[in-house]
Amino acid sequence: QVQLVESGGGLVQAGGSLRLSCAASGSIFSPKSMAWYRQAPGKQRDLVAQLFSSGFTNYAESVKGRFTISRDNAKNTVYVEMNSLKPEDTAVYYCLMNINGRNYWGQGTQVTVSS
Repeated sequence: QVQLVESGGGLVQAGGSLRLSCAASGSIFSPKSMAWYRQAPGKQRDLVAQLFSSGFTNYAESVKGRFTISRDNAKNTVYVEMNSLKPEDTAVYYCLMNINGRNYWGQGTQVTVSS
């Protein structure tokens, strides 16, 4: 059974920073790809950042230059460092990993940016 556990969300003022973590546990091989998504109230879940096993990264235009996705293979953990946060970054953030050929989601962590 694979589980993803997220941490690091919270309340921050505009211009501040947060780092989210998502750790995978269970019987797994190294995830093929990792990603962060976010969902604001009343909106669809959107991709924020992706990181593939090749090292290739992909970012939403709205976060380019402010967010950085990274991984620790030994810990099967993916991070997203979020800087220069804006009120419009407020959302529930979810991690997604492709492990053993299947996609797994984290439970979500709330990020609230106050103006």
